[in-house]
Amino acid sequence: MAVTLTADEIAGLAAQHEQARITAVPCDPVTRRHPGITLEDAYAIQAAWVDLQVANGAVIKGHKIGLTSRAMQQAMNIDEPDFGALLDHMFIPNGGTVAAADHLDPRIEVEFAFVLANDLVPHSLGRDLTVDDVYAATSHVVPALELIDARSYRVHPDDGRTRTVRDTISDNAANSGIVVGDEQVSVDEARNGDLRWAGAIAYRNGVVEETGLGAGVLDEPAMGVVWLADRLQRIGIPLTAGETILAGSFTRPIDCRAGDEFRVDFGYLGTLELAIT
Repeated sequence: MAVTLTADEIAGLAAQHEQARITAVPCDPVTRRHPGITLEDAYAIQAAWVDLQVANGAVIKGHKIGLTSRAMQQAMNIDEPDFGALLDHMFIPNGGTVAAADHLDPRIEVEFAFVLANDLVPHSLGRDLTVDDVYAATSHVVPALELIDARSYRVHPDDGRTRTVRDTISDNAANSGIVVGDEQVSVDEARNGDLRWAGAIAYRNGVVEETGLGAGVLDEPAMGVVWLADRLQRIGIPLTAGETILAGSFTRPIDCRAGDEFRVDFGYLGTLELAIT
């Protein structure tokens, strides 16, 4: 597949998503106006939106991986994960607050994040990237929450049409924020503790809403980073030292409502908290 939209169409759609983000007034999903767009079109719109952010002073601080579970891929009619960019203004302190009114469809997901000590560039290795390569390039691992949102209607009020994965990809893979844990897990600890069996209990207002294990991410959270490095290499984007990589959620998204208080217990990896006002 190839890009089918014109440069002006791509720029216009990116600007509409940014306007929706700023005003918290949803725009039409891209596929409502362009039902035949390709995945490449969707990523081109996302790239134009990221370029717009950078032009306005934002700094790219990492990347996110989404749709890592088989169930979510089937639900979205896609056979691979998706990705988006993490920008400096998206980082929320542990114990911080988020205003529901500033978002359109806020939800949280439970993840692990890899902070890179070295660049991770698959073609420089002369072979396929492995989980060991990811750990070798990693400074440490941290528990994390991803705040996801959508700048377009999940269900359009005029005809009930729902968003597609192309709409979500166009919208920076629905990323809006990230909460990073205070506990830094060394690479040796991550390997010895086996992130596949590390998990979390997510509480909303004191009630357990979700639980999960790291194995929900492609059977090994570092495999999400392998996939991302390979996928971004195709479009000339390296994973670089200092970046934070959200490896993919191992729980379903949990809706956020004004007044909600979230506490996510990662056991020996610490606890994350987020309040919705």
